[in-house]
Amino acid sequence: MRVPLSWLREYVDLPAGATGRDVAAKLVDAGLEVETVEQLGGGLKGPLVVGQVLTIEELEGFRKPIRFCTVDVGGANGTGEPQEIVCGARNFAVGDKVVVVLPGAVLPGDFAIAARKTYGRTSHGMICSGDELGMGDDGTHGIIVLPHEHEVGTDAIELLELVDEVLHIDVTPDRGYCMSLRGIAREVATSYGLPLRDPALLDVPAPNSYGYPVAIDDPVGCDLFTARTVTGLDPDARSPIWLTRRLQKAGMRPISLAVDITNYVMLELGQPLHAYDRSRIEGTIGVRRAEQGEKFTTLDGVKRTLDAEDLVITDQSGPIGLAGVMGGANTEIADSVTDPETGQVTGTTDVVIEAAHFDSVSISRTARRMKLSSEASKRFERGVDPQAAAAAAQRTVDLLVLLAGGTAEAGVTQVVAPGAPRTIAMAADHPDRVAGMEYGRETVVRRLQEIGCDVYGQDELVVTLPSWRPDLAAPNDLAEEVIRLEGYGNLPSTLPQAPSGRGLTARQQLHRRVGRALAGAGYVEALNYPFLGVGVFDQLQLPAHDATRQVVTLVNPLSDEEPALRTTLLPGLLGALRRNDSRGSHDLALFETGSVFRAAARPGVAVRLPVDRRPTDEEIATLDAALPAQPRYAAVVLAGAREQAGWWGKGRPADWADAVQAARSLAVEAGTELVVRQGQYGPWHPGRCAELVVTIDGVEQVIGHAGELHPRVVKAMGLPARTSAMEIDLDRLAAAGGEALQAPRISTFPVATQDVALIVDASVPASSVEAALRKGAGELLESLRLFDVFTGEQVGEGKKSLAYALRFRAADRTLTAEESTAARDAAVALAGERTGAVLRGA
Repeated sequence: MRVPLSWLREYVDLPAGATGRDVAAKLVDAGLEVETVEQLGGGLKGPLVVGQVLTIEELEGFRKPIRFCTVDVGGANGTGEPQEIVCGARNFAVGDKVVVVLPGAVLPGDFAIAARKTYGRTSHGMICSGDELGMGDDGTHGIIVLPHEHEVGTDAIELLELVDEVLHIDVTPDRGYCMSLRGIAREVATSYGLPLRDPALLDVPAPNSYGYPVAIDDPVGCDLFTARTVTGLDPDARSPIWLTRRLQKAGMRPISLAVDITNYVMLELGQPLHAYDRSRIEGTIGVRRAEQGEKFTTLDGVKRTLDAEDLVITDQSGPIGLAGVMGGANTEIADSVTDPETGQVTGTTDVVIEAAHFDSVSISRTARRMKLSSEASKRFERGVDPQAAAAAAQRTVDLLVLLAGGTAEAGVTQVVAPGAPRTIAMAADHPDRVAGMEYGRETVVRRLQEIGCDVYGQDELVVTLPSWRPDLAAPNDLAEEVIRLEGYGNLPSTLPQAPSGRGLTARQQLHRRVGRALAGAGYVEALNYPFLGVGVFDQLQLPAHDATRQVVTLVNPLSDEEPALRTTLLPGLLGALRRNDSRGSHDLALFETGSVFRAAARPGVAVRLPVDRRPTDEEIATLDAALPAQPRYAAVVLAGAREQAGWWGKGRPADWADAVQAARSLAVEAGTELVVRQGQYGPWHPGRCAELVVTIDGVEQVIGHAGELHPRVVKAMGLPARTSAMEIDLDRLAAAGGEALQAPRISTFPVATQDVALIVDASVPASSVEAALRKGAGELLESLRLFDVFTGEQVGEGKKSLAYALRFRAADRTLTAEESTAARDAAVALAGERTGAVLRGA
């Protein structure tokens, strides 16, 4: 909400020296969010005057149209002679009144004006547009053409109100009344302790039976509808300067007089209005729910398909407005048109003014469903004062009569659904207990009366709420009003005493260790949104039946392109890698730990928990049971160089082995043994993919994959060549490792090393041979390492040689050569039995 200080002063007699920053400080103390205070006309220096165009000479021979003009500026130039000015704009003619800036002046942006030679002529100043004066767009995209009643030589700085201060206020959803000058003025008046001149206090005629006919079919969606009619409008009437300038300062573009007046009154009182061309309305105006699939064209020219929940304004022909959001093109106020032969101006002369009150939830849903957020919908969904509708309609009628020469018809239509004032019972000392300090009954009553409440009672107060505060619904809301008006800064500061805790859980400790381990290995953590689009599964080449494709879809997603909760961390991480690579960072190693969401076979139905009491354990358990499973995963992605080249060496690129090593480091943190063997799954290259296996309760389980991504996946997702990735289920990794890490036992006895080279078929995975060696070697084996893989004629076609270093050690003695050799032979024997391995050279 943009609030011009000059406009605000009409409703509150601010101290003469009060600046925009002073007012902003008061509003911040009252709990409003003032983002900035904009200084309009800062650095502007005259002379800037009203001039009249005397002659226009079209200059030829240039790439764009150029005009050499003489302009009467009165005595502003010190000579009284016409001012010669070169101008490229085309939207003015001889006799028009324009805004002229003379040499010696300075425009916004520190743009100094001086006489200069251009296009073969000397230009003594400028004929100004709105943008050049910092006024914004007035819809003409050209020179400012003023009404003829303004005298030549008049100071345009004062005429156009170019010097002002504008407060930019971020209005939170609970303070809809502050979406108007009336609401902000009320807050300012309260903060300064000054009286408020309420612009809604108007003499409004009583409803009668000869107003424009209105029928409401849905009193829940529309509980109040006011209609007024004005006839005989001058179609050539233009919005006066004061009106257009206030709209521009408030951030709105002037359009036409009737539309400008409805926008002005909306900004002033907070009540959205709509003006219909009466000649285009057929019969009674109605309010109903739309028919499913009904078509309707809004003012922006878009043909929209309506939903059965949408509230529409209708006549006998069908919808003429989308209630609370936007009017229809079929009853739009017609632009004035001048007949070039007769000079006669035609356009809308009779209008029907609508001022209604609509259900905020209905308007909010319609605006979001259609992605059509308007100034009206922003106010209705935050809450509009229903009792301001009649005053807003009267204010609009008065301005149309005053500025457009219209005549207000005597008929006044007001259809109102029955209702009663809202009240809240509250103990007089309730704000004291909430704030932890004593205010006293008199202060509580005074503050509540300042926000518009009627208060009765002594120890137990009965508070009748003002119609413009739909956010007040409970005693705590009233306590908040008292506290904020008395000043948050006056509240006592008391640090809470934190109870002693039990420290982190084992799961939390593992997550922290995993993050530290990956960061220590050179990975950078990337935090991504937990949403994805189902199209990414095709890019990852996941099978149609893959469980990862079973997603939980959000009813109201942040983005229609990503409506589902993630079932894998890879899309977000790979997207982060792609963005960083496109911006010049080519050597990348990223990681993320976070929850993924697994859809249940039978989706649960969440219960609606009560708000008037604490939910029972059964209700909470039912809610938890309806939630999808949320296991914790860890993933890494790599591209570019893993080790940089320099004087210390050649460096090396990241490859699939780095992704596998990341998984092994996580297994170390979990205190479990990770089996790495050849696999094939989804996005990974079939020849460079490892499946990650752990044993849980005696059963082997695949808990992740690591390796190089498939070239087709790399191409589909726009990733760097040879990108590698790893993803693993941290919860199942932790389950395989047990509760606590076991420190290794350090033996003081020497190690016995035995090397073996085994020949196996090329198709036999090294992990299978390693598992057999570990099993056969028994408890004396301390470690096992594959240090060489060899293929060639020496080992035979279709064969490979795997060389392992076996380290044996006993905890209580020095091993003899016979003992270590026997353990080695047992390991080789079991490897031969399980994998067909034979000793090389045997």
